Amino acid sequence: MIGATITTVTALALASCTLATESGEDASGTPDRSAEPGSTVVLVTHESFKLPKKLIRRFERESGLELEVRPAGDAGSLTNRLVLTGEDPIGDVAFGVDNTFASRALEAGVFAEYDAPVPPGAEDLAVPEGEGRLAPVDQGSVCINVDTAWFERSDLEPPATLDDLTDPAYEDLLVVPGAPTSSPGMAFLLSTIAEYGEDWPGYWEDLMANGAKLTDGWSDAYFVDFTGGGGGGKRPIVVSYDSSPAFTVDERSGETTTAALLDTCFRQVEYAGVLANAENPAGAEEVVDFLLGEEVQAALPENMYVFPVDGETELPEDWARFAIQPDETYSVDPAEIAENRAEWLTEWTDVTTR
Repeated sequence: MIGATITTVTALALASCTLATESGEDASGTPDRSAEPGSTVVLVTHESFKLPKKLIRRFERESGLELEVRPAGDAGSLTNRLVLTGEDPIGDVAFGVDNTFASRALEAGVFAEYDAPVPPGAEDLAVPEGEGRLAPVDQGSVCINVDTAWFERSDLEPPATLDDLTDPAYEDLLVVPGAPTSSPGMAFLLSTIAEYGEDWPGYWEDLMANGAKLTDGWSDAYFVDFTGGGGGGKRPIVVSYDSSPAFTVDERSGETTTAALLDTCFRQVEYAGVLANAENPAGAEEVVDFLLGEEVQAALPENMYVFPVDGETELPEDWARFAIQPDETYSVDPAEIAENRAEWLTEWTDVTTR
């Protein structure tokens, strides 16, 4: 951010510039948007946000800001809170609203104008109606994941398609994060809408009748209920990401113990943006730039299970082997999501709570 500058040495110009700076403008009358050194900037984000402490410390040292990270549940809960607190936001900048929830936040005027400089390869990931307000930070695909080691031990062929999940052979084996509170959950709902059209409620009826379990967020589904998540869970099928198999590599064999079903995927992009009515908008802009920087982009895969949007970022070795991205993914037009979101979620809630 560029602060106010003094361009002359005459007493009159100095006095004029000083008064302008104190009133929040530079000598030309342009509002001063420099972040105040030593001030706090609050980043509101989802529960899965994680970056190396050394990167955060470096940002604080170089910017002169203190970064406070304020988790607000999964992406769905995050979006809901941002909308409900729009007039008096709970932070200065938000990260984690994704393409399945972005339309709601944009319609509610949650984000302020800030045309962040996005890295190479990220231009095509922007939300059309959010250009200049939301910057793409990471991307990946939400897919059904299976614990291949569990299926081998159980002498059972794992499922391969959405249809397979309703087969009695997989009764009580699936765990799904809820659509209203979780961005992976919402992405999975959209996958079923894209696949089954108006018949999607019937598919969910069959899914629930086959013993699918719902959780509030992805973390509970993956780390608590999923057998391959390390938490002693009992369900070997979970809604997760195409990158997840890169994190379940067995140290002895060097092979992954899980797999993403690449015919079940929905592309997800997560965004960052300055919050309207933020107390520290200049600091918020610096945080957005920080998230788009080379070091954070390189840290995303091993810290948040997602692909960077910077097409020039080198991926970790395990990702080249096991984080396989699908050639094709399900998609639903953002305008259709915006128009039907409330109705879809109401119907989804009715079906899954019967």
